[in-house]
Amino acid sequence: MSRSDERLRPFREGLEAIEAGGGRRVLWNIQSREGKHLTVNGRRLIDLSSNDYLGLASDAETAREFFTRLAEAPLSRRSMGSGASRLLSGNSAGYADLEAEISSAYGGRAALVFASGYHANTGIIPALVEKGDIILSDRLNHASIIDGARLSGAERAVFGHRDYDEAEAILSTRRAKSRRALIATESIFSMDGDAADLSRLAEIARRYDALLYVDEAHAVGVFGERGLGLCIRNLSEEGADVIVGTFGKALGGHGAFAVTDPVIRDWIINRCRTFIFSTALPPAILEWNRFAFNRMQQMNEHRRRLLENAAALRRAVIEAGFDAPGASQILPVILGGNHRAVRAAEILREEGYFVLPIRPPTVPEGSARLRLSLRSDIDLDEVLAIPQALKRVL
Repeated sequence: MSRSDERLRPFREGLEAIEAGGGRRVLWNIQSREGKHLTVNGRRLIDLSSNDYLGLASDAETAREFFTRLAEAPLSRRSMGSGASRLLSGNSAGYADLEAEISSAYGGRAALVFASGYHANTGIIPALVEKGDIILSDRLNHASIIDGARLSGAERAVFGHRDYDEAEAILSTRRAKSRRALIATESIFSMDGDAADLSRLAEIARRYDALLYVDEAHAVGVFGERGLGLCIRNLSEEGADVIVGTFGKALGGHGAFAVTDPVIRDWIINRCRTFIFSTALPPAILEWNRFAFNRMQQMNEHRRRLLENAAALRRAVIEAGFDAPGASQILPVILGGNHRAVRAAEILREEGYFVLPIRPPTVPEGSARLRLSLRSDIDLDEVLAIPQALKRVL
């Protein structure tokens, strides 16, 4: 065996072990996207795997309208390269316009745009807390929040999923020993589709003088009167100290944003490594994000239809004998073992739906599942065959 083969052996054996456990991941070649349909291996399937909840990313008419407007804009607004980080020469005029519109939508609070949601969570959290501080995190928070907490150097305390009595008990015993405290949660949890009790968390944060950090990635565009998320719907204006939203899901773009106090915004600009050292988003992407952010706020009927259809499909899946928790556009079908989840995804693809299995470490061991991501442009009668098809794995 050559030296090169010997060095690769542990990786090859590791992949074989992952394969045997039903957990190996592969990249699917998406040949085309047309609204709610995508083509894979020559087959046209209904897309139930993306986070394009409002259909903005794949709607042809919306795209034509945007590109017509973009073609009339100055070249500086149409560029596909920014050339530098925002703190150097990459802070194009599109950033100021986009952040001003986000700020206005969120009641005048300061806004700051990031290259991605992962950049936001792994950068902002370490900028706000460090060694000598404590961060409390819901057990089912997204990996980007977990990684941000690890990078911070702060003491980390994980409380049971939506177990706010446990969160309060942790603070009651440890808060006095910490300089700062931060509570981090998703508002809509990405793999379970359920919602945090933000009012309870805001109350706990006030009682223990803690910052409340809320990732609204899967709520922005879907919840709230104008799609601005659960913080705006459920809390007072100052209820969450930092709200993080994304352009890459319901808004069909790329990047993320934080809404916070102007002082915290300035602190992030000076201390957040993922902001300081990342190349700025291209001007053309900023133009789409602003276009989609404004369009999204006018799509209340899309939100209503999306959530009604998701609730009806969830009822049907439960009636068919499956565990389907949550109360949002994200519909998890808990299947337990990896091989069972893989087989269920295969069955649904055979039936004309693009669905992929979700397995550890994305979800806890023993809770492999299908994650059905509903879209507002899918009619209910197009998905009502799913519960019966899933019975083939019972």
